Amino acid sequence: MSTELSASSPEPAPARRAGFAALSADLLVVLGGALLVWRAGVVGQRLLDRGVNIYLDFPPLFASWAPHTGPGTIPAVAVALAVVLGGPVLARRMRWGPLLGITYLASLAWTASLTLVDGWKHGVLTKLAGNKNYLAEIDRVESIPGLLATFTDRILLEPGSWAVHVAGHPPGALVVFVWMERIGLGGFVAGAVLCVLAGATVGIGIATTLRALGEEGTARKILPFTVLMPGAVWVGVSADGLFAGVLTCGVALLAVGSTKRGWRGAPAALAGGLLLGFMLFLSYGLVLAGLLPLVVLVLTRRVRPALVAVVAVVGVVVTFAAHGFWWYEGYQLVHERYYQGIAATRPYGYFAWANLACLVLAVGPAVLAGLRRLAFAPRRMALGARLLTVSTLLCLLAADLSGMSKAEVERIWLPYSLWLVLPCALLPRRHVKWWLAAQAILALLINHLLRTRW
Repeated sequence: MSTELSASSPEPAPARRAGFAALSADLLVVLGGALLVWRAGVVGQRLLDRGVNIYLDFPPLFASWAPHTGPGTIPAVAVALAVVLGGPVLARRMRWGPLLGITYLASLAWTASLTLVDGWKHGVLTKLAGNKNYLAEIDRVESIPGLLATFTDRILLEPGSWAVHVAGHPPGALVVFVWMERIGLGGFVAGAVLCVLAGATVGIGIATTLRALGEEGTARKILPFTVLMPGAVWVGVSADGLFAGVLTCGVALLAVGSTKRGWRGAPAALAGGLLLGFMLFLSYGLVLAGLLPLVVLVLTRRVRPALVAVVAVVGVVVTFAAHGFWWYEGYQLVHERYYQGIAATRPYGYFAWANLACLVLAVGPAVLAGLRRLAFAPRRMALGARLLTVSTLLCLLAADLSGMSKAEVERIWLPYSLWLVLPCALLPRRHVKWWLAAQAILALLINHLLRTRW
């Protein structure tokens, strides 16, 4: 009798007051994020009015105002409702293997639906096929060894130079699309599908990493949030979605391999090392992401898998160098090319803080609330998730201060920003559905009110 009465009795008044105070603080942080976005828009528009060409139609985002719907509208709303209403329960109760499978399918459906809100042509065909993007350069590549040997010759802005996105990155992404074309899987649609398929692995990659580190409870809490991250708007179909998938899968495989005794973890560690090594040749900025696998190695403290992974990374770097592409030389030339173009007129002082407004829109209000709770009660979060979050924040800070990503960071920072889902594990269970709904609504508003570009 007493047990039943205590189970049904209302929450004590002090606990209710504490919960209300915490929620109020969460909402204040979200309001602060909204004000940052608003201020970045106002100041950005003033810069445009003064004739400063920041190459943004709708600052701080690289987008234009264009309210619209599309064939992905109804599926996107349906996926959002399904995840909001059923995601938290499934994440708590389902067996691990099937849970990862359904999470991946939900992420895939969410990303694809958001992409198709812009229609087939703008949402899929033109984003990788424009004259500034990777697929426009495939016909110029006679062989992959020849591509690597001469790649740096075409980075600087001059007649015959690479298209903007190709010149601004190492040759890895172009190599991937050339490989696909050589084996008969080339084309705009195949490239877009690859980016979406890879980008949708981020959630299960993060969850697999946490579980390998012994933090399955945290992994289960964040899985629904990995699906509805507003950043999915830019995962489909940008190559940065591909980059995010490669990074996350590399870290997950390293974590799995590093938690096995002896040489049993060597195959996973080898695969993870190869992915992390190749990651360096997808985007120069991803060198900062080396903090994430470093956290894994520090926490697991397994020497053999670590050595295997390091050898694999070095092997990838040596392979590229042996074929004529040296990473640091490419980076130096890209730094020069960056300031030959639009970066020359984009003021550092504005974007150093306006970039953070773009980040707010990419991660959503739930992440802001989670970060606030982490800042005030860090020990409530498992150690691995806590260190991975701090490492991610350091990556973002370094990328921001570098001056090499002025604007468009809603897309460029995807490989890092998607890891900021981790503090969502700190949100109270009774509020989770509301925070998930907020994430979904933000993504739907961005995708239906704006035409995003890259």
